[in-house]
Amino acid sequence: MISNKMRTSLAVLGIVIGIASVIVVFSAGEGIRSLVVGQVESFGTNIIETEVKVPKKSAKGGSSSDMESGMAIAQGVQVTTLTLSDMADINKLPNVIDSYAAIMSQEQVSYGNELRKSYLSGVSASFIDIDKSEIAEGRFFSDVEDKSLSEVVVLGSKMKKKLFGDSDPIGKKIKIKKTKFRVIGVMKERGAAGFIDFDDFVYVPIGTLQKKMMGIDYVLYMIHEIRDLSVANQTADDIRTILRNNHDISDPDKDDFNVVTMEEMMKVLGTVTNAITLLLLAIVTVSLVVGGVGILNVMYVAVSERTPEIGLRKAVGANYRDIMLQFLIEAVLISLAGGIIGIFLGILLSFLISWGAGNFGLSWEFSAPLKGFVVALSFSAVFGVAFGVYPARQAARLDPVAALRKE
Repeated sequence: MISNKMRTSLAVLGIVIGIASVIVVFSAGEGIRSLVVGQVESFGTNIIETEVKVPKKSAKGGSSSDMESGMAIAQGVQVTTLTLSDMADINKLPNVIDSYAAIMSQEQVSYGNELRKSYLSGVSASFIDIDKSEIAEGRFFSDVEDKSLSEVVVLGSKMKKKLFGDSDPIGKKIKIKKTKFRVIGVMKERGAAGFIDFDDFVYVPIGTLQKKMMGIDYVLYMIHEIRDLSVANQTADDIRTILRNNHDISDPDKDDFNVVTMEEMMKVLGTVTNAITLLLLAIVTVSLVVGGVGILNVMYVAVSERTPEIGLRKAVGANYRDIMLQFLIEAVLISLAGGIIGIFLGILLSFLISWGAGNFGLSWEFSAPLKGFVVALSFSAVFGVAFGVYPARQAARLDPVAALRKE
């Protein structure tokens, strides 16, 4: 191995790439999990979410899956049955402290010569009390302003910079479509959740956005703050009962809403991140197979080049087991060396990914999980043995006389 440094290095390199990929995958899986969980928890841990859902057509029977409902909504299907009166009824439940409703729109927002396209988030005044968002300047709009359809807005931190730069926006008026709105506050920087950048939002009273901008009376989703997490599931069932009564739904399979507790959200997210990790690991296995084939080729060449040496060893007493062990140990050493180097390389790459994500404002937690090391070293040992067996057997089966004659 030492006398054939180039050949050994090439064999080790294949394993290094594969093992480094394994470490990066496990680290990325943990990073994605921490990122998503952190974003969900940023909405609060003692919450229940109620969102619209597209019910399956009665002709087909059954209820639509979350994926089918999400795809239908993405394709433009609108569910208009969830309303502010539903939220008022839900707020009467003893375990519900308060709720806020929300709708979304996208419009041109302008101030002076600055023109930007922004997401408009129509929310109830209670949003600022339930959500983890905070005010940096000014104030949030009140319940009175919401119900009186006041033309006031609160800007996300990025939207404030885009429209006003470093100047004070409080009290100034921006234009959304053809309507002027007075800026009463600016939100603290919050960051992005997936592809949604909350700092680019313009927050508008939900009643104002419904009646004066969109001409609707329904909402997209509601967030409920609850007192006792231990009875969250019962509270969710109570919410379902209220909504079925309000929407005249007798069959739960025809629900036009979906009620999700924080515990259920976490379970779904855990399932998704685990599935992503397994998928990436399956892809990485291809790299390991390629590295294993490299070991196979190197060891096979080694057997061909060292045929006289094998013949001499067998002539002086080495048996089948001795030759097998010699070549298997070499294959495993190459694989383990690649595994150890690959682990360190994987940790370095994982750290760089975490650092890069942090520079983009993502709360990507750097981690090097122990299970990643165990899987990486196990893979390297298994592939070393698996791809070293064939050339080792070829060497061990050589006839000593024929091997010596080859010299």
